[in-house]
Amino acid sequence: MLAKAIVERTRLAKSSAAKMKDFPSCFGESGVQVADSSSSSSPSSISPKHAQNFVTSVYKCKLSSHSCLITVTWTKGLMGQGLSVAIDDSTHQSLCKVDIKPWLFSKRKGHRSTEVVVHSGPRTVDVYWDLCNARFGPGPEPAEGFYLAIAFDRELVLLLGDMKKEACRKIDAEPAAPSFSAVLVGKRENIFGKKSYGTRAQFRDKGRAHDVAIECDTGGLSDPSLVVRVDDKVVMQVRRLRWKFRGNGTIHVDGMPVEVYWDVHNWLFGNSTGNAVFMFHSSLLGEKSWTEQSIFDRSMMDCSNSYRELKESKVPGVDFSVIFYAWRSE
Repeated sequence: MLAKAIVERTRLAKSSAAKMKDFPSCFGESGVQVADSSSSSSPSSISPKHAQNFVTSVYKCKLSSHSCLITVTWTKGLMGQGLSVAIDDSTHQSLCKVDIKPWLFSKRKGHRSTEVVVHSGPRTVDVYWDLCNARFGPGPEPAEGFYLAIAFDRELVLLLGDMKKEACRKIDAEPAAPSFSAVLVGKRENIFGKKSYGTRAQFRDKGRAHDVAIECDTGGLSDPSLVVRVDDKVVMQVRRLRWKFRGNGTIHVDGMPVEVYWDVHNWLFGNSTGNAVFMFHSSLLGEKSWTEQSIFDRSMMDCSNSYRELKESKVPGVDFSVIFYAWRSE
């Protein structure tokens, strides 16, 4: 009887692994970095020494009634902070990309205008930024003293930073109608640690930022466990992690259900320098349709299909995902 139970448990574990084996790659470089969809590398093939400190935010908006994505990536390296803005249309074609390197003084403040062609004809895209007084915390995103603005045909669709009033005075653009304004639909970032990995995150567009901590000690433990904290409160604990190295569960944040997915296979059975992947997915409708299709249905495992489901959501702003690549610091 015991032998049969062990065999059945092993079968279920293999089935779960098969369903989620592509979970990290579906949100790798070719999934979120829409400005460079040809890239085939993924964080799982990178060592911690070469893992770049970055935060990528993806916004969904409309350009002349056509859906598109704005991808904003903040990076931090030995040379300093960097910023990249990419705009991609609904057919996955790059409309434009702007790379800003604040350590070059001449580019800490500026404006870039370009003409893009959509189905209805040529349109003007303007990108404005002011990072002269930007103050950075431990992460790559500036904490205060900056603005980043994007306008389509002189309609302001995205405005980031705490200098919004100053930006509105200097930018020759009018606020876009709510239906055309950008909506945050996803974020991803690299986080670093040894046993605890902490960051700040929100779980929906315009949601409150929370302190998120992921604790996992696998060194020398016969029964490692995983603990997730939000604002210092334990919201999830996974025991017998060697059996449950991939899985999902539901937590509640701000009264809203948030589905948590994890993959710590690399930490337990793979390369000791590999990364783990965690995704927090929320839906204001309380549905899991996008996540179930893109993660667990094997017919939807293709990265482009997963991302297309996110981009073509019929109810903008309903689904929101945050993905963390957790790296062990040496």
